[in-house]
Amino acid sequence: MPAFPATARPAIASLEASAIRAVAESLPDLTGVIPLWFGEADVATPRFITEAAHRSLDAGETFYAANLGLRELREAIARYNARAGRTVPVERICVTSAGVNALMLACQALLDPGDRVLLPTPHWPNLSEIPRLLGAAVETVPLRLSNGLWQIGLDELLAAIRPDTRLVILNSPANPTGWTLTRDEQRAVLDHCRRLGVWILADEVYERLCFDDAGGSAPGRAPSFLDIASPEDRLVVVNSFSKSWAMTGWRLGWLVLPPTLMPAFNKVTEYNTSCAPTFVQRAGVAALDEGDDFVTATTGTLRARRDLAAGLLNRVPGLHAPVPRGAMYLFLAVDGERDSLSLAKRILREAKVGLAPGVAFGPAGEGCLRLCFAVAEERLAEACGRLDRFFRGG
Repeated sequence: MPAFPATARPAIASLEASAIRAVAESLPDLTGVIPLWFGEADVATPRFITEAAHRSLDAGETFYAANLGLRELREAIARYNARAGRTVPVERICVTSAGVNALMLACQALLDPGDRVLLPTPHWPNLSEIPRLLGAAVETVPLRLSNGLWQIGLDELLAAIRPDTRLVILNSPANPTGWTLTRDEQRAVLDHCRRLGVWILADEVYERLCFDDAGGSAPGRAPSFLDIASPEDRLVVVNSFSKSWAMTGWRLGWLVLPPTLMPAFNKVTEYNTSCAPTFVQRAGVAALDEGDDFVTATTGTLRARRDLAAGLLNRVPGLHAPVPRGAMYLFLAVDGERDSLSLAKRILREAKVGLAPGVAFGPAGEGCLRLCFAVAEERLAEACGRLDRFFRGG
């Protein structure tokens, strides 16, 4: 037998396993289950996007691309931002192999072991586990239910951003709560971080899935830090094709960076993925140049589904469904619940509805359940009916 165990380093062992997967894998036979646990719509990628990829493959574009992405896609991203009233030149844009890859690249470029990272919670677990994987110390500021919305205490957030903070991560609109920073809150955070020299990593993947006005640059857009920041600010903005363009499986995203960071990202991209596939990038060009109507329609559909699910579930005794400003989730608070993982497994077995346990989004999410409402209305209504009967004991 070997003298030394074949184990990963301690930082890997300390990462939290996915509680969502734990629920999904707890029932071997998922026949009849309405799965609302993962964050993706139930529609396939639009044809005008897939056809662009087909044309690229037919043309034999199966070779390496530049580390920072195809010039054509970076130009399309610049045009996309220009339509929102922002000047973001190609020289600040880095294409990535998915939004989560963009987050990893940003953290690799900015964080050393022991650096202090701050983020609001409940939160998408990747936002905390990526910095932890790199040896950073992650601290959180709680979101709280107030006036029917998940909200943050701005004074509490600013007080937590101290001179010893290296990076604050802000996901807005947020997974899982739908919390969305207002323009005034963004300005306050940006001004505070400027004074202290703290980096901001803004995860704006759900920017286009905004249902209620929060002061964005246009209807249907959440406020973006790009609207108010200068190119020299210590700001990295992440976006992705996954949610707004129904491209979760394509794994394509992008970063907007200060010009001084571009050489660093050229290197970190090379040593991670080298590049995103060319045919996938061609699909991204089509999504941005031809997809505005699709995104607008998607946002309208999701708004209607949000209202349907929240209206039905807020009638259920002991269940509270705050109506989110953005993203594609209801983060349901359950009176008296202290074990959301066990509850989600029971709901899966007994009601045949797949929900994500709140504890998957940090300790502050305990007692809650996440429901993705990006499914057809008849299936969503059926799922809500099953939940109603479950919680009423029927």
